[in-house]
Amino acid sequence: MKKYTEIHKLSDNKFLNLFKLDALTDSGRLFDYFFVSRRKADKIKIITKELAAEGVVIYPVLKDEPDKIVMIRQYRYPLDEYLYELPAGLIDAGETPEEAAVREMKEETGLDFEVYTDGNEAYRRPFFMGAGFTDESCNAVFGYASGRISRDDMEDTESIQVLLVDRKEAARILKEERVSIRAAYLLMNFLHADDKEPFAFLE
Repeated sequence: MKKYTEIHKLSDNKFLNLFKLDALTDSGRLFDYFFVSRRKADKIKIITKELAAEGVVIYPVLKDEPDKIVMIRQYRYPLDEYLYELPAGLIDAGETPEEAAVREMKEETGLDFEVYTDGNEAYRRPFFMGAGFTDESCNAVFGYASGRISRDDMEDTESIQVLLVDRKEAARILKEERVSIRAAYLLMNFLHADDKEPFAFLE
């Protein structure tokens, strides 16, 4: 049963827009429901039912030191705080999630990224971010990071510190710091990963 009657676009922004549903309860009562989307009005997922991701989160194990993972500490304007995260970003038109991960890794950290393609594909499909307020979904992309940390390709709208984190520091971050939910769950895997087979949890 369709649980809304109309969709209204309430803003006009390049990156993110607010929509209002004339929503219906199970009993048929009408009420207002608001959500945001990165998609154009005719492509929002309530209409298309698509799963395709708008963004990626990157799980970058350091190639020469697999007991470390690359994290970022990024200023987030809605919080007025720095948040511990994994590198991430939006998928550009025409890009695969893997291509977006390589590009975003370079932009945010200066490091090269080699995608890990083995393991169960189910763990790399899109998953929804926060379906109570957005239709956005995201792919996790796993792989090895190498090279030199650099700010050369970083956008000036982003305030990012690049960190090489071992398991002791990862455990501390999870216990004491402000952490994004995506980074938190993936760090839990990192804490139990084997240096010789750092992606065995994907099997």
